[in-house]
Parts: sequence; C-alpha cells; structure tokens
Amino acid sequence: MSSTHWMVRLAITLLLAVGPPAVYGKSSGATPPNIVLILTDDLGWGDLACHGNPVIETPHIDDMLDAGGELTRFYVSPVCSPTRASLMTGRYNYRTRVIDTYRGHSMMDTEEVTVAELLRTAGYATGIFGKWHLGDAYPLRPQDQGFEQTVVFHGGGLCQPTDPPDNRGVYTNPTLWRNGEKFVADGYCTDVFFGEALEFIQQSVADERPFFAYISTNAPHGPYHDVPVELYEKYKKKEVSQVVYGDAKQVDRTARTFAMIENIDENVGKLRAELKEMGLAENTVVIFMSDNGPQEARYVGERRGTKGEVLEGGILSPFIVEWPGQVRPGHRDDRVAAHIDVLPTLLEIADATPPTDLNLDGRSVVPLLVEQQADWPERSVVIQSHRGAHPVEGHNMAVVGQQWKLVRPSGFGRFYPKEDAPFQLYNLASDPRESNNLGDEQPEVFEQLRNRYRQWFADVSSTRPDNYEPPRMVIGSHKQKVATLTWQDWQPVDEGWGSQGDWLLQAEAPGVMDVEAVFLKPVQGDLTLALGDQVVHQHVEAPAKVVFFREVLYPAGEFAARCEHTQDPKAKGPYHLRLIEK
Repeated sequence: MSSTHWMVRLAITLLLAVGPPAVYGKSSGATPPNIVLILTDDLGWGDLACHGNPVIETPHIDDMLDAGGELTRFYVSPVCSPTRASLMTGRYNYRTRVIDTYRGHSMMDTEEVTVAELLRTAGYATGIFGKWHLGDAYPLRPQDQGFEQTVVFHGGGLCQPTDPPDNRGVYTNPTLWRNGEKFVADGYCTDVFFGEALEFIQQSVADERPFFAYISTNAPHGPYHDVPVELYEKYKKKEVSQVVYGDAKQVDRTARTFAMIENIDENVGKLRAELKEMGLAENTVVIFMSDNGPQEARYVGERRGTKGEVLEGGILSPFIVEWPGQVRPGHRDDRVAAHIDVLPTLLEIADATPPTDLNLDGRSVVPLLVEQQADWPERSVVIQSHRGAHPVEGHNMAVVGQQWKLVRPSGFGRFYPKEDAPFQLYNLASDPRESNNLGDEQPEVFEQLRNRYRQWFADVSSTRPDNYEPPRMVIGSHKQKVATLTWQDWQPVDEGWGSQGDWLLQAEAPGVMDVEAVFLKPVQGDLTLALGDQVVHQHVEAPAKVVFFREVLYPAGEFAARCEHTQDPKAKGPYHLRLIEK
C-alpha cells in the first residue's frame, strides 16, 4: 500500500475513534440522501422479468426500474469476494489482497479504506445485513471496517464450513452474528436480513442521522434444499425448462433458485413500501445489483456465460437505481461501468468529499444516472479471477471497453491456464454473444488491449511488496475475546477446502488462552496443537467432537496455528478452532 493511502486510513481511524462529526450533510445545508445498497448472491443479469426472462416474476424490482434507471453495462467480478472488495474500496480487488473466495484468500487488507468508513465520517449511520465475506476475525470483520450495526453470517454463505456445527444446512432460522454476538434468527434468511435493515433504518431516523444500509443476501446462492416452499411450488408448475440449459435436475434447481429470487423481490417491495410509509422515499437512493453471473447455464439475454466465467453472462450485473428527483423514470445508459465505481458514486450521492490522497480506480457514475447526455470519457475496465494463492498473468481475464473486449476464458477453477488457451477479441457492439473472434482481423486493437492489460496487471500487482499474501488475524486484542478460526481462512495443504492447514495469526505481545478444537466427527488418540514454536499435546481417551487445550501460551509477532492428529497428520483437521483469551 502506498504511504499516502496508509495515511488516509490512519486519519479515518482517528476520526472514527472520536465518533461521527456533529454536523453532516451537503454543503448546501440540505439533508443528505439516505442510501440502501442491495447486493444479491449469484443472481444473473437475466434473472429479472424486466430483462426479458419469460418465467421469473419480479414485479417490485421491475417497478423500481420503471421509477428509476439502470446502467445496462455494469460489470462485476465472476465470483463474490472479489466483487465485494472492489465495491467496498473503489479499487480493483487485486490491490486489497482479496483474490479468491476461500483458502485464506478472501480476507481484505485492513489498511483498505471502505465506503462504510467514509460515509460514517460524513455522519451516516452504517449497517450491514447478510454477507460480508471479507474476513471473520478481528481486525477483518465489518464492525472493524466502518459498520456500526452488523447482522451477518460468516464466510461465503450459510451451510458452509463457517457455520456453527449445529447450523449446517439451514436457511430458515439460521444462526447469525449481531455486532459479534451469536444468535438464532427467526424466519427465512432473506426476510431476516431485510427486516433487520428496516429496524436499523427506523433507529437511524429516530437518531436523526442519514443511513447507509447494505443489504447483502446470500440468496439465491446454493444449496437449494431450503427455499420458500410456496414459491418453489409455483415455479415447479411453470415452464422453467425454457430458460435453463440442462437436465431435469438443473431445471428443478432453477425452480428453487427462482423461488429465492422472487422472495428477494417481495422483500424489495416491502422495503420500498416502508420507505414511503415513513416519508423517506423521496430522499432515499435504492440500488439493486448482484455480485456475479448465474451459478448455472440459464437465461442471460443475448449473451453467454455463467458464474466464474469472464464471458459477458458471468460478469454483467443489473445496476438499477431509484433516486427520486434525480434519476428520470426509465432512464438507461450503456456506458461501461463497474464495481470499482460504487464507492465514488455513493460518496458523490452523499456529497461526501473523499480524501485527496485516496487512490481509487473507480469513478462516480452519478453523471450517467442523472444526465441525459453525460460527458463520459471512453474507458476500459479489467476483470480477472481464478483459483489459487497468486494471480497468474493472463489467466481467466477480460479487458472490457465500449466496443471491444479482449478475453481469455481459461477457466476459473484452474490454478494455471492451459498453455494453448487463446486470447480472443470480440466486438461487443455487434457480437454480444462473443462468438466471432476478430483477433486476427484487428491486430492493432488486439495489441492495444493486451498492452492495457499488461500495464494493469503490473500496476495492481505492485500495490504492496507482498501484495498477494493474505492478511493475518490478530489475537490478544480486547476487540475480540473469542476468535473462531475455520476452514474458510486456513492455508490448506491439499485441494479444495483442505484436510489440514495453517491459520496465519499475529499478536502484539505474548499471552495465554484456552483453545477449543471442534471436529465434525469424533476423534480419539493424541492431538497436537502448534502456535508458532509453542507446541502442546492432548490425549483424547474416549471419542469426542470437542477437545480442550487449557492455558496455552502464544508468542508475540507473526505465527501460524495448526491442530492435527499426532499419528496421522493427513487426517481431517478441526472444523473450527476457537481461541478464548484468558
């Protein structure tokens, strides 16, 4: 991180330490607009009726579009954490250490300045409801990054390895965390997140503060067994097969997905109705978008591509904005915009001037939303995401301009691309399906975009000396007395979620704590717990799912934690490792 960016981060931290300013709002003295940002998970561009899907029913989002406007070429990353990092910071995710969705590579560097921090220093109440997916332990949590009210689940979704053992497989009445405290919610997850957001809005109004409510659903992300029953029955009776490309199992999964999407739509309707009832609608900006393309091959308009792919269907998101008195009903603009533009856009909406030393990649899209013929210099944005501990130059990437797109769809799931995976050039103006590669016919355009990409990759990769190493979780802080380490954030020794791995930790001073190792299956025999050079052993006489290590010393500085079976280090490690400060 540049020294200037670090200084900005320090200044904001000091401001938040003394609380929000007593006077806030636009320089004109007008009350600043409230902001509601709705980010869905795995909802594709084509999963809305207003985008031509003949099966899905989304009347409230459709009405929101009729009452507001849309940027019709709004790009995001092909998977979730990278999009969320860019959205929070206004910077390409490769600058933030977020390069993947798990294996310790979805944690955002704490020196990054978030939109929540910036809006909070401008006097806004800030709340997040749903998915964060940028770190679960101090100082990576949303409450450490500018959000005053947090109602979240951990990791990348419910029913993933960050869930408490007693919550695996539940979307209804899920276990969540409110401001760091675990509780069991009442109701379907999406209903809960919108309901919590409305309570936050009501409290903000009572406190006479403008609000930034970030509603980040985990729906319609899978698994698909726990969906709104009545809506699922409805879509089972509809001709879902006409918008999904696959077998009967995929058709059924799409019906379940559509049930979750219509449930989101119902909640959007309730939110908009409540804002009107409270007299807030005229001074509230509501934005609806998604984090990536659909999780399976289904309708994406005249395009192709799914989640994980850098083809248009995988990286194009709805970006619908309702802003009464500013965005004309039915307004559309097709200029290229992206997730990196969200932070500067929200700051301009709030009339909150960003620090001059804040190095952003994005630009405010307010002119595209409020002006009929905005002066908007042509640009290109770069999208890249793939599995692995380090980004690989030229792997699963795209450079998207107003007309031309250079893309190498070399496979999100691969750590390295196939050597013969070609770079491809498409004229999106005439070929949105990316079916006619013009690389040989347009060598100058091809090379121009290749050079643009090379410069971009070199630039973002040099943001920090150790740019792609994950940040460390901090223990021994009064900010978090119990830290829960999960498979989400360990450095695994093998593929996938891993059977064993290291958690990267840091402490300002040595200390002592109890450690609780939680296993999915009972363990027996000898276990070894290592905290840096501190190694302790525990013999488990009878099979147990929870094993306690009492009064374990940990060192100062940077170190790794690992817990494994002494006789069989390849056996599955603990599902959760809970560090309890003494």
